Amino acid sequence: MSDKTPRPGSRTPLWRAIADALRADISEGRYGPGDKLPTESALAERFGVNRHTVRHALGGLVEQGLVRTRRGSGAFVTAQPTDYPIGRRVRFAENLRRAGRLPGREILAQDIRAASSTEADALDVASGAQVLVSHGLAFADGQPLALSESVFPLDRMPGLPDALAEERGVTHALRAVGIEDYDRRWTRITAVAASATQALHLRVAEGAPLLRTTALNVSAGGVPVEYGYTWWPGDRITMTLED
Repeated sequence: MSDKTPRPGSRTPLWRAIADALRADISEGRYGPGDKLPTESALAERFGVNRHTVRHALGGLVEQGLVRTRRGSGAFVTAQPTDYPIGRRVRFAENLRRAGRLPGREILAQDIRAASSTEADALDVASGAQVLVSHGLAFADGQPLALSESVFPLDRMPGLPDALAEERGVTHALRAVGIEDYDRRWTRITAVAASATQALHLRVAEGAPLLRTTALNVSAGGVPVEYGYTWWPGDRITMTLED
């Protein structure tokens, strides 16, 4: 029996623990896209549960887009974690294409407000200065991959709200307001649990593990142009640090 088998008395529901174990199998490459998972009977024997519990676990993976089921044929892997590089160059669509994935992006909301002290320090603006906050959802092959909250110093690029509204990407929008190039100055990575709203957008369970990146991007002249957070489903992303 696998060492990932739920232990007696565990507070984690059995079906969820089984789903987590199967996600780990997929993430670690034991099963790749198109591979058939073991039968319900075999999984029930592996985890020491009944087939109904296994079926519940597979249903959770289907909802997340990792597995598809075919009546009479079994369950098949549909996706594996995206290998996403974190380096000086910040180009979401380009990075996904390099990983063999089709990128997509949706702006959820935009608002203008006063900068918090943390945002003001990062962007090198006065506390309370106006900033544009853009909330977005990014996709890889049609599956949600990243939920973002980006903060831009509005006084440096007053035309940015309209440029971002075109939904052609941050790089295009910054170029439209005179920022021809930009790089990542630093990135911080933290493990967090998904809130109810984050889970809804990313199609994961509330409390599921996420990776949160906090980053600052600067223009070619070293002037801060974007500060923000991105939340990534832990089982859909593998991050590689690049120079």
